[in-house]
Amino acid sequence: MNMKMQSVGFKADSKLEDFINQKLKKLEKLESKITTYDVKLNVDKASNRENKVVEVKVKVPGSELFAKKQSKTFEEATDMVAEALRAQIIKYKENKFK
Repeated sequence: MNMKMQSVGFKADSKLEDFINQKLKKLEKLESKITTYDVKLNVDKASNRENKVVEVKVKVPGSELFAKKQSKTFEEATDMVAEALRAQIIKYKENKFK
């Protein structure tokens, strides 16, 4: 599994990177053939309170899953992204076996 993390306009600290890494690794329990995670962290300057944006592309054989969430903290947005990707992986696996 390969993870690329990009933070736009700021330097993400290692604690945040570790948190995101842990959350996304849990997805591998659902689908062991995940090849790549592309993570993009951004601060939406147009928004006041819920301005932390997390985007994740997950590459699996024959498909690419994507989720983008915005919240007050990167950790909260990561939780929401992980849950959205979890649902997509379940659908992906259901369709794969049809």
